[in-house]
Amino acid sequence: MSDRIPTREEQDGDGEVRYRMLYESDDKVYIRHIRGVYTRIRKYTGLPLLLAFFFIPWLNIDGHQAVHFDLPARKFHILWATFGPQDGFLLAWLLIIAAFALFAITTWLGRVWCGFTCPQTVWTLMFIWAERVCEGDRAKRMKLDAAPWSAEKVLRKGGTHSIWLFIALATALAFVGYFYGIRDLVVDLASFNAHPQAVFWVGFFTFATYINAGFLREQVCKYMCPYARFQSVMYDKDTLAVYYDARRGEARGPRKKGADYKAQGMGDCIDCYWCVQVCPVDIDIRDGMQYECINCGLCVDACNSVMDKMQYPRGLIRFTSEDELETGKTQYVRPRLFGYALVLLLMTGLLVQQVVSRSPVQAEVLRDRGTRMYRLSQGLVQNVYTVKINNMDQKPHEFEVRIEGKEGYDYSLRMQRGVRVIPGEVYSVPIRVSVPKAQLQEAKHDIDIVIRAKDAPELEDRHRTVFIGPK
Repeated sequence: MSDRIPTREEQDGDGEVRYRMLYESDDKVYIRHIRGVYTRIRKYTGLPLLLAFFFIPWLNIDGHQAVHFDLPARKFHILWATFGPQDGFLLAWLLIIAAFALFAITTWLGRVWCGFTCPQTVWTLMFIWAERVCEGDRAKRMKLDAAPWSAEKVLRKGGTHSIWLFIALATALAFVGYFYGIRDLVVDLASFNAHPQAVFWVGFFTFATYINAGFLREQVCKYMCPYARFQSVMYDKDTLAVYYDARRGEARGPRKKGADYKAQGMGDCIDCYWCVQVCPVDIDIRDGMQYECINCGLCVDACNSVMDKMQYPRGLIRFTSEDELETGKTQYVRPRLFGYALVLLLMTGLLVQQVVSRSPVQAEVLRDRGTRMYRLSQGLVQNVYTVKINNMDQKPHEFEVRIEGKEGYDYSLRMQRGVRVIPGEVYSVPIRVSVPKAQLQEAKHDIDIVIRAKDAPELEDRHRTVFIGPK
């Protein structure tokens, strides 16, 4: 079996087919800077995400970091709420909703997540910006890389990599700060008192960001990201994606501005290769739909700018659908998309309801296994329970416990006074519930043990358990 398996056939200027080795490394991609509608959209969608990522850890709410995943304490502070391990189902629920949202968006608009808001894309754009600032645009970067080493080349390359390392370090500090506490992390690192694990993870994410956004770039999208592999399952003929209008563009070829190219049997494509030069994953959209395409729209901006210069209509490369290219019409509302939207609406509504109705106080009641099922004393039947109170609120609370049972029974409760539980603490307190023996009419009956915060009566939890007496 030959190892000269072509990953893609390409025509060179002489019409000959060029082959690439299956395991041959790709050449460096030099991306041309372009301005246009989708370039601005990428900037305006990426910038708020970056600001949120870097500055949210520095916000404080009620004396704690706004978003802090405190793994050692098993507490997860998100804005005004605190979650514990028992709330893991909410995280699973959120991830399922995110997956359905991704499927719905992909069915509707293709891989716009990859092209506009994926962290790999956003961070790569920052690194490309650093290259352009220090080394110039595409032609200058290619010329600089081909030139021998000199003082200017060292200075420009050093500036590029210094900015890369700064961005990578800031990224690592922000990410680890969500788990360590950003203020403690910065202070501990500056004073050389940081935990070795924190130092390791800061170094690891600095290195990973530097390599991914600086060198791997399109390789991550092509070979490492699984989303590129199964996206085609979610596409249909009405999915909006970036397409090249071959009917209008073919046959390609250069021509002078104002020439009657149609009389020569030529299409609108002047074969300028700008659509290839601006592509961050180094594909030619004119070859048709390809799994590497991330629908970033840069080739649309590049082609439209060329069409403007040639005074041709825009839209030779555009966001459209396969159906529109074939029939001229696109069905925007269709059963598959409606089904995704309905499921998303229902799941999101249920999740919001669960979060809103969730009580920050949870209790658990266990019968004491260290004693007999019941105890007789001075005409009373006594049962012993252990009440565990979990305070997931941001403030300490003092709790009271009361018993609700069958009508006509005189329940009495003995427990320690002043059950004060600090935030994040699970407090265990034994209680003794008594009922006069003469009132018992059956061996077992249900009782409710109600736990309520004295200073916030709305914080209440109740558990049903069994009271056992003699037959």
